[in-house]
Amino acid sequence: MIQVIPAIDIIDGKCVRLTQGDYGQKKIYNEDPAEVAKEFEGAGIKRLHLVDLDGAKEKRIINHKVLEKIANSTDLIIDFGGGIQSDIDIQKAFDFGAKMITGGSIAVKNQEMFLSWLEKFGPEKIILGADAKDEMIAISGWQEATKVSVFDFIEEYLKKGIKYTISTDVAKDGLLQGPSFDLYEKMQAKFADLHIIASGGVSEMKDLEKLNEQGVFGVIVGKAIYEGKISLKELEKFIC
Repeated sequence: MIQVIPAIDIIDGKCVRLTQGDYGQKKIYNEDPAEVAKEFEGAGIKRLHLVDLDGAKEKRIINHKVLEKIANSTDLIIDFGGGIQSDIDIQKAFDFGAKMITGGSIAVKNQEMFLSWLEKFGPEKIILGADAKDEMIAISGWQEATKVSVFDFIEEYLKKGIKYTISTDVAKDGLLQGPSFDLYEKMQAKFADLHIIASGGVSEMKDLEKLNEQGVFGVIVGKAIYEGKISLKELEKFIC
Protein backbone atom coordinates (compact mmCIF):
# COMPACT_ATOMS: atom_id res chain seq x y z
CA MET A 1 0.00 0.00 0.00
CA ILE A 2 1.30 3.41 -0.96
CA GLN A 3 2.17 5.80 1.89
CA VAL A 4 0.36 9.12 1.60
CA ILE A 5 2.53 11.93 2.96
CA PRO A 6 0.95 15.38 3.28
CA ALA A 7 3.22 18.37 2.67
CA ILE A 8 3.54 21.55 4.65
CA ASP A 9 5.62 24.24 2.95
CA ILE A 10 6.74 27.17 5.10
CA ILE A 11 7.44 30.81 4.31
CA ASP A 12 7.67 33.35 7.15
CA GLY A 13 6.53 30.64 9.57
CA LYS A 14 3.23 30.14 7.69
CA CYS A 15 1.78 27.21 5.76
CA VAL A 16 1.87 28.12 2.06
CA ARG A 17 1.91 26.55 -1.39
CA LEU A 18 3.75 27.73 -4.46
CA THR A 19 2.96 26.98 -8.09
CA GLN A 20 5.84 25.35 -10.00
CA GLY A 21 8.27 26.54 -7.35
CA ASP A 22 7.58 30.20 -8.12
CA TYR A 23 7.91 32.30 -4.96
CA GLY A 24 5.85 34.97 -6.72
CA GLN A 25 2.90 32.55 -6.89
CA LYS A 26 2.44 32.06 -3.15
CA LYS A 27 -0.81 31.28 -1.39
CA ILE A 28 -1.09 31.24 2.41
CA TYR A 29 -3.32 28.47 3.76
CA ASN A 30 -2.76 28.72 7.49
CA GLU A 31 -0.84 31.02 9.82
CA ASP A 32 -0.01 28.08 12.11
CA PRO A 33 1.56 25.01 10.43
CA ALA A 34 1.42 23.06 13.71
CA GLU A 35 -2.37 23.33 13.64
CA VAL A 36 -2.39 21.81 10.15
CA ALA A 37 -0.03 19.02 11.25
CA LYS A 38 -2.34 18.14 14.15
CA GLU A 39 -5.27 17.85 11.72
CA PHE A 40 -3.25 15.42 9.61
CA GLU A 41 -2.34 13.35 12.65
CA GLY A 42 -5.96 13.37 13.81
CA ALA A 43 -6.94 11.83 10.46
CA GLY A 44 -4.55 8.92 11.01
CA ILE A 45 -1.67 10.26 8.93
CA LYS A 46 1.72 8.98 10.13
CA ARG A 47 4.22 10.97 8.07
CA LEU A 48 4.77 14.59 7.13
CA HIS A 49 6.90 16.26 4.46
CA LEU A 50 7.95 19.64 5.88
CA VAL A 51 9.74 22.08 3.59
CA ASP A 52 11.49 25.27 4.66
CA LEU A 53 11.07 27.38 1.52
CA ASP A 54 12.83 30.35 3.12
CA GLY A 55 15.69 27.97 3.88
CA ALA A 56 15.79 26.66 0.31
CA LYS A 57 16.24 30.22 -0.90
CA GLU A 58 18.77 31.26 1.76
CA LYS A 59 20.67 27.94 1.66
CA ARG A 60 20.41 27.49 5.43
CA ILE A 61 17.62 26.41 7.82
CA ILE A 62 15.37 29.35 8.69
CA ASN A 63 12.11 27.89 10.04
CA HIS A 64 13.53 25.48 12.64
CA LYS A 65 11.08 26.76 15.26
CA VAL A 66 8.14 25.56 13.14
CA LEU A 67 9.82 22.14 12.90
CA GLU A 68 10.30 22.10 16.67
CA LYS A 69 6.68 23.09 17.37
CA ILE A 70 5.28 20.38 15.09
CA ALA A 71 7.65 17.75 16.49
CA ASN A 72 6.70 18.66 20.07
CA SER A 73 2.94 18.73 19.45
CA THR A 74 2.57 15.60 17.26
CA ASP A 75 4.04 12.11 16.85
CA LEU A 76 4.33 12.49 13.07
CA ILE A 77 7.42 11.12 11.35
CA ILE A 78 8.75 14.38 9.95
CA ASP A 79 10.87 14.44 6.82
CA PHE A 80 12.42 17.91 6.70
CA GLY A 81 14.02 19.66 3.75
CA GLY A 82 14.95 23.09 2.48
CA GLY A 83 18.29 24.79 3.03
CA ILE A 84 20.17 21.89 4.63
CA GLN A 85 23.63 22.51 3.23
CA SER A 86 26.00 22.14 6.18
CA ASP A 87 26.83 19.73 9.00
CA ILE A 88 25.46 22.31 11.43
CA ASP A 89 22.13 22.50 9.59
CA ILE A 90 21.57 18.76 9.37
CA GLN A 91 22.33 18.38 13.07
CA LYS A 92 19.98 21.26 13.78
CA ALA A 93 17.20 19.57 11.78
CA PHE A 94 17.53 16.36 13.79
CA ASP A 95 17.91 18.22 17.09
CA PHE A 96 14.68 20.14 16.46
CA GLY A 97 12.69 16.98 15.75
CA ALA A 98 13.13 15.77 12.16
CA LYS A 99 13.23 11.98 11.82
CA MET A 100 14.50 12.13 8.23
CA ILE A 101 15.96 14.88 6.06
CA THR A 102 15.75 15.44 2.33
CA GLY A 103 18.84 16.73 0.57
CA GLY A 104 18.62 17.85 -3.04
CA SER A 105 20.82 20.83 -3.85
CA ILE A 106 23.57 19.60 -1.52
CA ALA A 107 23.59 16.20 -3.22
CA VAL A 108 24.31 17.96 -6.52
CA LYS A 109 26.76 20.59 -5.33
CA ASN A 110 28.63 18.77 -2.57
CA GLN A 111 28.49 15.03 -3.05
CA GLU A 112 31.22 14.46 -0.48
CA MET A 113 29.23 16.13 2.29
CA PHE A 114 25.99 14.39 1.35
CA LEU A 115 27.71 11.00 1.36
CA SER A 116 29.23 11.78 4.78
CA TRP A 117 25.68 12.31 6.07
CA LEU A 118 24.57 9.06 4.52
CA GLU A 119 27.40 7.28 6.31
CA LYS A 120 26.90 9.07 9.64
CA PHE A 121 23.10 8.95 9.93
CA GLY A 122 22.32 5.94 7.72
CA PRO A 123 20.09 5.44 4.65
CA GLU A 124 16.92 5.22 6.78
CA LYS A 125 17.31 8.91 7.72
CA ILE A 126 18.60 10.47 4.51
CA ILE A 127 16.30 10.98 1.51
CA LEU A 128 17.72 11.96 -1.85
CA GLY A 129 15.85 14.89 -3.36
CA ALA A 130 15.76 14.31 -7.11
CA ASP A 131 13.50 17.05 -8.46
CA ALA A 132 13.39 17.27 -12.22
CA LYS A 133 12.40 19.53 -15.05
CA ASP A 134 12.31 17.81 -18.45
CA GLU A 135 14.04 14.87 -16.71
CA MET A 136 16.97 17.11 -15.69
CA ILE A 137 17.77 17.83 -12.04
CA ALA A 138 16.49 21.17 -10.68
CA ILE A 139 17.90 22.61 -7.43
CA SER A 140 17.80 25.55 -5.00
CA GLY A 141 14.04 25.54 -4.61
CA TRP A 142 13.84 24.85 -8.37
CA GLN A 143 15.36 28.26 -9.08
CA GLU A 144 18.37 26.62 -10.72
CA ALA A 145 18.37 24.11 -13.60
CA THR A 146 21.22 21.67 -14.24
CA LYS A 147 22.31 19.47 -17.12
CA VAL A 148 22.29 16.35 -14.97
CA SER A 149 19.88 13.56 -15.94
CA VAL A 150 17.60 12.60 -13.06
CA PHE A 151 18.21 8.92 -13.89
CA ASP A 152 22.00 9.23 -13.87
CA PHE A 153 21.78 11.23 -10.65
CA ILE A 154 19.71 8.61 -8.85
CA GLU A 155 21.79 5.72 -10.20
CA GLU A 156 24.98 7.29 -8.87
CA TYR A 157 23.55 7.58 -5.35
CA LEU A 158 21.89 4.17 -5.46
CA LYS A 159 25.38 2.71 -5.82
CA LYS A 160 26.37 4.63 -2.68
CA GLY A 161 23.57 3.11 -0.59
CA ILE A 162 20.64 5.52 -0.82
CA LYS A 163 17.26 3.84 -0.18
CA TYR A 164 14.75 6.70 -0.51
CA THR A 165 14.22 9.40 -3.09
CA ILE A 166 11.60 12.12 -3.43
CA SER A 167 11.18 13.21 -7.01
CA THR A 168 9.02 16.15 -8.02
CA ASP A 169 8.34 16.92 -11.65
CA VAL A 170 8.61 20.70 -11.44
CA ALA A 171 6.43 21.13 -14.52
CA LYS A 172 3.56 19.42 -12.69
CA ASP A 173 3.84 20.93 -9.22
CA GLY A 174 0.94 22.96 -7.91
CA LEU A 175 -1.08 22.76 -11.13
CA LEU A 176 -3.47 20.00 -9.99
CA GLN A 177 -3.19 18.40 -13.42
CA GLY A 178 -2.02 14.94 -12.37
CA PRO A 179 1.39 13.52 -11.46
CA SER A 180 4.16 12.59 -13.89
CA PHE A 181 3.15 8.94 -14.17
CA ASP A 182 5.58 8.27 -17.03
CA LEU A 183 8.53 9.57 -15.03
CA TYR A 184 7.76 7.33 -12.05
CA GLU A 185 7.11 4.35 -14.30
CA LYS A 186 10.58 4.79 -15.81
CA MET A 187 12.10 5.11 -12.34
CA GLN A 188 10.30 1.99 -11.11
CA ALA A 189 11.55 0.01 -14.09
CA LYS A 190 15.12 1.24 -13.71
CA PHE A 191 15.45 1.22 -9.91
CA ALA A 192 13.43 -1.72 -8.60
CA ASP A 193 14.93 -1.63 -5.08
CA LEU A 194 14.53 2.11 -4.53
CA HIS A 195 11.77 3.55 -2.33
CA ILE A 196 10.38 6.17 -4.72
CA ILE A 197 8.23 8.97 -3.30
CA ALA A 198 6.24 10.75 -6.01
CA SER A 199 5.52 14.44 -5.65
CA GLY A 200 3.73 17.12 -7.64
CA GLY A 201 0.49 17.33 -9.58
CA VAL A 202 -1.79 15.10 -7.46
CA SER A 203 -5.31 16.44 -7.96
CA GLU A 204 -7.76 13.64 -7.14
CA MET A 205 -8.07 10.20 -5.58
CA LYS A 206 -7.64 8.55 -9.00
CA ASP A 207 -4.08 9.89 -9.08
CA LEU A 208 -3.29 8.20 -5.78
CA GLU A 209 -4.92 4.97 -6.92
CA LYS A 210 -2.89 4.94 -10.14
CA LEU A 211 0.39 5.61 -8.30
CA ASN A 212 -0.53 2.84 -5.85
CA GLU A 213 -1.03 0.48 -8.82
CA GLN A 214 2.34 1.54 -10.21
CA GLY A 215 3.90 0.40 -6.95
CA VAL A 216 5.66 3.57 -5.84
CA PHE A 217 6.53 3.61 -2.15
CA GLY A 218 4.92 6.93 -1.28
CA VAL A 219 3.28 10.08 -2.58
CA ILE A 220 3.39 13.63 -1.30
CA VAL A 221 0.09 15.49 -1.43
CA GLY A 222 -0.18 19.21 -0.82
CA LYS A 223 -2.36 21.57 -2.79
CA ALA A 224 -5.05 18.95 -3.50
CA ILE A 225 -5.72 18.71 0.25
CA TYR A 226 -5.60 22.46 0.86
CA GLU A 227 -7.88 23.20 -2.08
CA GLY A 228 -10.40 20.54 -1.00
CA LYS A 229 -9.85 18.29 -4.03
CA ILE A 230 -9.00 15.38 -1.72
CA SER A 231 -10.41 15.14 1.79
CA LEU A 232 -8.62 13.65 4.76
CA LYS A 233 -11.58 11.28 5.08
CA GLU A 234 -10.92 9.93 1.57
CA LEU A 235 -7.29 9.27 2.46
CA GLU A 236 -8.36 6.74 5.10
CA LYS A 237 -8.32 3.96 2.50
CA PHE A 238 -4.55 4.40 2.23
CA ILE A 239 -3.92 4.59 5.97
CA CYS A 240 -2.84 1.29 7.49
